[in-house]
Amino acid sequence: MIALEEKITTLPTLFVEKRDGRRVVFDVDKIDKALHKAADKVMDVTPLVEKRLNALTERIVTEIHSRFPQGVKIYEIQNIVEHELLEAKEYALAEEYITYRTQRDFERLKATDINFSIHKLLNKDQAVVNENANKDSDVFNTQRDLTAGIVGKSIGLQMLPKHVANAHQKGDIHYHDLDYSPYTPMTNCCLIDFKGMLENGFKIGNAEVESPKSIQTATAQISQIIANVASSQYGGCSADRIDEVLAPYAEKNYQKTPQRCGRMGLT
Repeated sequence: MIALEEKITTLPTLFVEKRDGRRVVFDVDKIDKALHKAADKVMDVTPLVEKRLNALTERIVTEIHSRFPQGVKIYEIQNIVEHELLEAKEYALAEEYITYRTQRDFERLKATDINFSIHKLLNKDQAVVNENANKDSDVFNTQRDLTAGIVGKSIGLQMLPKHVANAHQKGDIHYHDLDYSPYTPMTNCCLIDFKGMLENGFKIGNAEVESPKSIQTATAQISQIIANVASSQYGGCSADRIDEVLAPYAEKNYQKTPQRCGRMGLT
């Protein structure tokens, strides 16, 4: 492998066009790892096998640089790898490599196949029904939500930039709440400005709501605000330092107490 690395340093820089359209520098280590991964499945990697794998990697790299000096696509690299394996009569290795490649292509297609995902839900696939620990998959409403979520995910993967969708499918990243975003134009968890809304008043639908004059009204308005915000987004609604927010309205109640006591003849 050292001799191969020395040879590669003398070759011009080659760029690879990924499936998502990105152009990255050709990395010979990925070919070497793919061959070793396939070999581990079908044979004992002895020093002799290691030597054969290194020779294969060198031939593959040389062929790629020779045929595609201006740049190469992923599928072109894969075709060359398969061709060189068959030419070298490494049939078991070729079969394992092709099987793995086909499975990866199949997984990519399944991720955006709504029918396949619905079938997984109906069969209570654990990856689907247990994805969100906050949802009980045995509840009818949750099953409806999971069904809608499958549609959202399939469409969302097609809406995301290709490199982001690809990274999510490979497990390099996890795009949280893909069942809602970017498919629906909703926001996620929200830290609501209760203080500003209670102080200045707000509008719900066509109704203008004034600043509350008591803590009872203030808490009722907060409930209305949460209900309306929650119906227009997914995720949670946070009420930060709510005791401080409600303190002025508790004070209003306190100030009214002496007046009420006076009217009732109490001191």
